[in-house]
Amino acid sequence: MRVRDENKHQAIIKATVALVNEIGFASSSVAKIAKRAGVSPATLYIYYTNKEDLIVSTYMEIKTCLGSAVMEHFDSNLPVRDAVMQAGRNLFRHIGANPDVFYYAEQFANSPYNNLVDQQKLQRTFKPLMDILQYGIDQKIIKDAPFEILFAHLYIPIYGLVNARLNPGFKATPENVELSMRMAWDAIKL
Repeated sequence: MRVRDENKHQAIIKATVALVNEIGFASSSVAKIAKRAGVSPATLYIYYTNKEDLIVSTYMEIKTCLGSAVMEHFDSNLPVRDAVMQAGRNLFRHIGANPDVFYYAEQFANSPYNNLVDQQKLQRTFKPLMDILQYGIDQKIIKDAPFEILFAHLYIPIYGLVNARLNPGFKATPENVELSMRMAWDAIKL
């Protein structure tokens, strides 16, 4: 059995993201991804069982990193508004610093591969945020709505704003980020 090399693993992830962003899922073969990563196709199979596993695992890694970034410096002892706003600022910062993985995740979410994701596993990454939202609902600070609706009003607008294809002129200045987060908060507060 061959030994896993973290540098090669990261090169495969990076190559997968780059190639999918350039030519799409259907045209991105294992051979093309391996070539872009500078490894043999056999090396790729040390980490993944097939192309589908590679595509889904790459997305899961991206979302796990996103969750970690959003939850960075998260303090459940903060007032609900402050915790929610901090998570939004973190999301702006992470997406702005990683547009390539954002585009990959965007394509993935709109593909049949999305049906293969363990949604419960992804939700665990955001559990502290979901807990503070539930606390806000219980304390009558925010509207009693399903998490999907709360997230749609809080964080989905961020995806639209930072998407240079949709909003090429948007600048994520501190002022614009704060304004966006205040407007999002206004949408869910009681």
